[in-house]
Amino acid sequence: MSAAQRAVADRLRQQAEWCERLGSPLYHRLLLAAADDVEAGGPSWTILAPHAGDAQRTALALRFMGAVHRLVLDGRAPALARHYPSAGGDAEVPGIEAAFRATLETHADDLCEGVRHGVQTNEVGRSAALVGGFLTVAQETGLPLRILEVGASAGLNLRWDHFHYRAGDRSWGDAQSPVVLDGALPDGAPWLDVKTSVAERGGCDPAPLDPASPDDVRTLLAYLWPDQRARIALLRAAVEVARRVPAPVDQASAPDWIAARLAKATPGVVTVVYHSIVLQYIDRDGRARLASELAAAGARATAAAPLAWLSLEPSREQMAAWTRFAPAGGGAEIRLTSWPGGRERLLATAGFHGRPVQWIAS
Repeated sequence: MSAAQRAVADRLRQQAEWCERLGSPLYHRLLLAAADDVEAGGPSWTILAPHAGDAQRTALALRFMGAVHRLVLDGRAPALARHYPSAGGDAEVPGIEAAFRATLETHADDLCEGVRHGVQTNEVGRSAALVGGFLTVAQETGLPLRILEVGASAGLNLRWDHFHYRAGDRSWGDAQSPVVLDGALPDGAPWLDVKTSVAERGGCDPAPLDPASPDDVRTLLAYLWPDQRARIALLRAAVEVARRVPAPVDQASAPDWIAARLAKATPGVVTVVYHSIVLQYIDRDGRARLASELAAAGARATAAAPLAWLSLEPSREQMAAWTRFAPAGGGAEIRLTSWPGGRERLLATAGFHGRPVQWIAS
């Protein structure tokens, strides 16, 4: 067994640990089987070998599983679909490992192509973590929001104000929305009664998807974990919202797009640049340039045209040591920087899929 095989198998086992921790026993099981198969030189290795040197931040294991899931959703892997709840199957039916391996052998060429594509996890649950940041900005400025999302994918979270948030007897948002996010509202949050409006919404992504396209929606579903029915239902509901609430997503790199959108001040609104679990997919130079563009625009911000930067990302320590993103690393942080002034705050911590949210800021 080569060093490259050991490295790829290790990456699959890391992701298996994450999937177990985040509630996908099906993917935990399949990723462990795939790791063993890589070490044995089986079809998993045939598919993944050309990507053995890919950067850790490119999420090879999720690209692999997403490519397989897409075959299932397209109806091209009926034997495996019997085990995938997302396709009406039952994850407890015996024989999933054999069906998985047979699918890899039969569709090796298609999967080699599928693994080349980046992850498109447009996780709607992350709006549960971001909503407090948006409403904090609205409360503090008293202005309508101009929201700009980088790494927006299909832009589902650009419609966050058309979702319904609740915890116990507390709620915020559109009570008629098909998207209902429980457990999003912390006790005593001062923004629970804030009313705001979104004056403008837009995003960018290297490969944006269209929620009006059935093919693109299947791509979004493919990157969800097939035994997590609640996440799948939430995405389908958000697609319904997206089809009636316009939110353009441009094909562009984050630094270039932000530089263009922030080149001129927009008085009368507060511009909020935001992202959620995106920085890992941007290389070090791109992250540095994005921060530089935001700081430069922040220096130009005024009380009439303020700027905010809202993020849901792993901690800076995790980002700085991205060589091994292990489950012991904890969750994500919700941070807010506001200009003029450049005040930075840690608002809350959250899970990587958005919940649970633990509010910290008073």
